[in-house]
Amino acid sequence: MPTTLRPLDARHFPAWLERSRDEYAKDLVALGQTSEDAHRNAGESMAESFPSGRPTPGHAVFEVVDDAGVAVGYLWIGPDSSDDAGAWWIWDIAIDADKRGRGLGRTAMLLGEEYARAQGAHTLGLNVFGFNAGARGLYESLGYETTSVKMRKRLD
Repeated sequence: MPTTLRPLDARHFPAWLERSRDEYAKDLVALGQTSEDAHRNAGESMAESFPSGRPTPGHAVFEVVDDAGVAVGYLWIGPDSSDDAGAWWIWDIAIDADKRGRGLGRTAMLLGEEYARAQGAHTLGLNVFGFNAGARGLYESLGYETTSVKMRKRLD
């Protein structure tokens, strides 16, 4: 069985939401936020994206399932925040650390593109933290182009 996307079971959604929020907070700490600020900001962001504790209309959260039928990560995809109904966004993707390097992320991205296209998307965007060189390389190899660069210099 090839790698697939499986809609996240509603029973598993609270645990996924917590995992996604914690991973986002960890990335914010890596960017220089205090742990307290990072957890607050991540919590506020997730509450805005999931006000009812479930995906907002048009958004989907999938488990990435390997060829053995085991969930090895997730993909959250949906319309972007613009007024363009055909502009879609990869809101979050993660592959378990011990499963990386096997092409699972690449396959999940390609399956996400197929899903977005089937929903009427004509573009698919994403954000990637500058320190995440592995992900940046993957996205570039899939044809994603840099559309903006945010830079910062620490002064302390």
